[in-house]
Amino acid sequence: MPPQREWLETDYYQVLGVSPTASDKEISRAYRRLAKQYHPDVHPGNEEKFKEITAAYDVLGDPQKRKEYDEVRRLGASGLGGLGGFGRPGGGTFRVGDLGDLGDLSDLLGGLGSVFGGGRRRRAGPQRGADLEAELHLSFEDAVRGVTAPVHLVSEAACETCGGSGAAPGSHSVSCPQCHGKGVLDENQGLFSLSRICPRCNGKGTVVEKPCPTCRGTGTTRRSREVKVRIPPGVEEGQRIRVKGRGAPGRGTAPPGDLYVTVHVAPHRLFGRRGRHLTLAVPVTFAEAALGATITVPTLDGNVTVRIPPGTQSGQTFRVRGRGVPATGREPAGDLLVTVEVQVPRHLTPEERAAIEAYAKASTGNVRQHLGTVA
Repeated sequence: MPPQREWLETDYYQVLGVSPTASDKEISRAYRRLAKQYHPDVHPGNEEKFKEITAAYDVLGDPQKRKEYDEVRRLGASGLGGLGGFGRPGGGTFRVGDLGDLGDLSDLLGGLGSVFGGGRRRRAGPQRGADLEAELHLSFEDAVRGVTAPVHLVSEAACETCGGSGAAPGSHSVSCPQCHGKGVLDENQGLFSLSRICPRCNGKGTVVEKPCPTCRGTGTTRRSREVKVRIPPGVEEGQRIRVKGRGAPGRGTAPPGDLYVTVHVAPHRLFGRRGRHLTLAVPVTFAEAALGATITVPTLDGNVTVRIPPGTQSGQTFRVRGRGVPATGREPAGDLLVTVEVQVPRHLTPEERAAIEAYAKASTGNVRQHLGTVA
């Protein structure tokens, strides 16, 4: 289907579920969400839906293409660019006499040289590769310290035989004989001529003399590959890491897309996280809390001692500086936050019971005095 007709028939904003006034960031977020939802690697059977989403983003994600698309849709809605072309059944009505009211027609059409015939055509040409999504599961320690981890993908990649050119070794690309290197074919519509992408070269303007036997001329093959991803210290659950240029390969000389890695962090049996700080709950005895003590607590890098002052209350937190998430170029090192929990013994020996009873007799304080007298 020629691009101008597809643009008129398909509401790309509706495909991505965004408003025609959506910002570039809103369009990108909508595309990434839908691409993850319908990617055939994750949910087989969604190939056509995924192609539709990708086609919509190829247009709306490019500011110039989006501007041209909006103009084509506007002209189509007003009857100037009907679905069947000018003067065709089902298309809009356009009268030659109306030209006197249009002024300079090229000013009206603006940047639509890629859609309407004329000197300002643009080939489909090279196209940036698609962005890819992957998931990575890390241990708590690796997430805190940072790590370089492999991510395994099954996706399109540049053909190893032809290096992505699509041509068999020893052969090369030549000018397309159907469009003579233009990448588009003109359709004479009388007063105007419309153009469509050349089906022979798919808009590239060139074809290979002898297609690569491995990729059959596409320049890409689907295979497993491994990407090394550098995870910075302190990455959190659900955080997305962008790896530039490691997505799907681009068409022709266009750059590849990016790889977005969503990180999942396993919980630790002892430690928790609070931003760049680590948390740790440590039990202490009544005697240690009342009299004070020096206790040994673990960290991710060995043990440290913490001084518990006399009269420490259950739930009180002490800070061990620099024992949290390691420092990075932009962030200082986090701390270890140690919260003490006073343990009450469930079973007492005769000696322990006697000692506590003696303490109770000697105690003169009333811990409930602030509550007043209860009738």
